Amino acid sequence: MQTETAIQDYRTTARKWLESHAATYGAAARRGLDDKADLALGRAWMALKHDAGYSGINWPREHGGQGLGAVEKLAFEEEEMKFGFPTEYFSVSLGMPVPIILRYFSGEWVLERARAALRGEEIWCQLFSEPSGGSDLAGLRTRAIREEATEDWRLHGQKLWTSYAQYADYGIIVARHDPTVPKHKGLTYFWVDMRAPGTTVRPIKLADGSDHVNEVFFDNVLVPDSQRLGAVGDGFKVALETLVIERHHASDPAGFGPPLDLFVREAAEADADGSSLLDDGRVRERIARNYALQNGLRAIQARTQLLLALGVEPGPEGAINKLVAARARQRLSEFVLDARGPAGVNWQSGSRSADWVRSWIAVPTARQAGGSDEMLLNTIAERILGLPQDHRPDKGVPFNQIPR
Repeated sequence: MQTETAIQDYRTTARKWLESHAATYGAAARRGLDDKADLALGRAWMALKHDAGYSGINWPREHGGQGLGAVEKLAFEEEEMKFGFPTEYFSVSLGMPVPIILRYFSGEWVLERARAALRGEEIWCQLFSEPSGGSDLAGLRTRAIREEATEDWRLHGQKLWTSYAQYADYGIIVARHDPTVPKHKGLTYFWVDMRAPGTTVRPIKLADGSDHVNEVFFDNVLVPDSQRLGAVGDGFKVALETLVIERHHASDPAGFGPPLDLFVREAAEADADGSSLLDDGRVRERIARNYALQNGLRAIQARTQLLLALGVEPGPEGAINKLVAARARQRLSEFVLDARGPAGVNWQSGSRSADWVRSWIAVPTARQAGGSDEMLLNTIAERILGLPQDHRPDKGVPFNQIPR
């Protein structure tokens, strides 16, 4: 177990190293780059980070990681996110697909994939969500049909909201092999080559102009049985393993939107009827409320770090962080636009973490990604407050008998 002093020393050393590279790889260096150039900068950053020993921090050494704990990983990520480095292309890869592949496969091939992912040379995506499934993973309809002659599989169907699939080399996917059993039972899990014939990726243009999410179509795509993870029918079990493998992400009390001190600076500089916006009691009240809320979220995160340092797995309180931070970001972004008056509608091409207009437009997506508000509220109700589960009318019913 690392002492608090040791963790702080690790954080301080990491911060100094990050500061030394921020001008070359951080937010300022990314400004004005197109997607291709930004991705190239991201790959260069990942390679530099890997060579410096800051990649795969909590991965085992035999998998190319540093063999440290989740608390060191959290400390580094919290410092890294302050500078706007181009890491988003690789977060899914290193968060879930590659770790679950390493759990189910061994040998040089999978170690090569791990090294390539850590260095940003290869990207993986996670093909879970579907148009008709919503947040119900077990409700998916993509089919995996087994060929009798070879015992390999053919994929047919569509996945949706797949982050960075347009750049992905590989993906992990859950598909339904048997629709005659209850929905949680008839699923099987695979990894797929995203360049395989019959695979089509179509980026989705979001309201803020970004297109990092995609719809992915599989039309008779061949998947060898050697690419199956777990037993036939264990797809939901492996999917749950995937979702809990990487539970410890750095959180942001600002909901990954503009920081509160940015609004404070802007309000101090603004001129409304010859006075600063800070002279308005409503503005000061909103700043105070957000300051108190964000410090509450920091306290939850500090508790998580303390538990990790003690070797204890944190509970479901992360749902509170995500739910509260995203909602607060939306309300604060809207308030800032209102406070600006007519100037509040001015569009800037900055990132959502530096531009209030883009933050307000993009935050509904943030409230869906990684678990919708409704899912988080259920988690809080059932696992924190101990309330009974919702009634499930489809429990035990064969999937093909559930009304569409």
